[in-house]
Amino acid sequence: MIESILTHLAPAWAIAHAAPLLVVAPLVVATALVFVPSGRLAWLISILTTGASLFFALILLALVQADTVTLAALADAGIQTNMLREGVVSYAIGGWAPPVGIEFRIDALNAMILLLVTFIGTLASVFSWPTVNAEIRTEKQNLFYGAYLVCFAGLAGVAITGDAFNLFVFLEISSISTYVLVALGAGRDRRALPAAFNYLVMGTIGATFYVIGVGFLFAATGTLNMADYTALLPELVGNRTVQAGFAFIIIGLGLKAAMWPLHQWLPNAYAYAPSFVTTFLAATATKVALYALIRFLFTVFSPAYTFETASFDWLIAPLAIAAMVACSFQAVFQTDVRRTLAYSSVAQVGYMLLGVSLASVFGVSAGLLHLMNHALMKGGLFMAMAGIVLTYQGTTLRDFAGLGRSAPWTMTAFAICALSLIGVPLTAGFQSKLMLLQATFTAGWWWASGVIVFSSVLAVIYMGRILEAVFFKAPENPRKVRKEAPLLLLIPLWVLALANLWIGLDASFPYDLARNAAEAVIGVGGQQ
Repeated sequence: MIESILTHLAPAWAIAHAAPLLVVAPLVVATALVFVPSGRLAWLISILTTGASLFFALILLALVQADTVTLAALADAGIQTNMLREGVVSYAIGGWAPPVGIEFRIDALNAMILLLVTFIGTLASVFSWPTVNAEIRTEKQNLFYGAYLVCFAGLAGVAITGDAFNLFVFLEISSISTYVLVALGAGRDRRALPAAFNYLVMGTIGATFYVIGVGFLFAATGTLNMADYTALLPELVGNRTVQAGFAFIIIGLGLKAAMWPLHQWLPNAYAYAPSFVTTFLAATATKVALYALIRFLFTVFSPAYTFETASFDWLIAPLAIAAMVACSFQAVFQTDVRRTLAYSSVAQVGYMLLGVSLASVFGVSAGLLHLMNHALMKGGLFMAMAGIVLTYQGTTLRDFAGLGRSAPWTMTAFAICALSLIGVPLTAGFQSKLMLLQATFTAGWWWASGVIVFSSVLAVIYMGRILEAVFFKAPENPRKVRKEAPLLLLIPLWVLALANLWIGLDASFPYDLARNAAEAVIGVGGQQ
């Protein structure tokens, strides 16, 4: 399938310029949406734009995975594939070769992240219209979709750039538009305004820490290109400037990724933002920030550095464990389902960071597999949540009572994603949690394996409470009529629910993506 995209489906210009087009297209369209008179038309345009970016992401994945025979065939056909070396696509923006110019650099790791962001973004665009039409004022709907495409482009830009400062620029592009999107939830719940302000303050602190760290690295190396860092930093292992830069970058990106205890912005932002915004952010934003963290930990720096090894053992792993336990306990005591899912997201970030902290191909593969699976399960959960908010205007456990009878299709999909979050066999969550257990046992971290099991038991409790209310309790209002979410919402919701079941039965495709991504940043011959 991947090879056929290059040889049969993609035109020459798309293959040659897929990298910049993936980011530039949504940015340009976002500007044009300011002049679109209809919210419905803006919605249709957003679907076409995110769908086009998904196509470009598939092209980049195909180029990264292409064998020499396919590349030779492309060259014979006169198709310029830019610089493709050892599974890496490099695109020099404006023709200025790196490190002088900005480079878009794609390997197996960010090809996987780009595919995830564009896939979720496309599904989110499809389902968005019913909720946006209900929650956003008519005169602001075109501007809303413009802000969404800016956020989408910013996240894709973070994942595709090979320049450390350009990553900061894209990080801020996505963040500033996100603050606006969260604040627009005030039309439904005024608490969205303080949530957006808190997000703005914390996000600005994180971005400031990150850019200070990049400044330290520039002072030490004289470059902003991440590939150059890989070559230059081994000569500066004991340099205090480099170590200070490392510390600032880890804290800044950790805040963006909602690493415990830097996650305080997340619960309210997810709970009070417009339903569509929460769905998109929960499935993509922290995943992209985690990608950036992994990129710096394993490409820019290296586990061979003593100070990085110490950070794995004494910072990242303990904080991951704390997130898995503390936020799972917090989720247990929530009565608002949105906040339950929000605290669960921070706990799941802990699972991903635990895999990363193992600093092995197996461990990072497990963390990345859980990253992909969590995007699918949490995207589905919040999508179903959006349907319930739209049709029943309720978000508490009491509001969910009896919904299994009044909205069976919506809540069955919700249940599938909830079981995947718990880690029930034959679901995607089981596959990634099992792989994490194997990775921690292989590393001799038996205590971490115990925490994974304990946190999963807590997930049984907090998700079980919701499922009990949905399927085993009578509705608070006995006259509650049967009313499903709109078809536009149900179709992408069931795509995500079935994806969770498919991966539960056969995880070979996402596992190969995760394994190739881990090998791309650690090396095939790295610690297994």
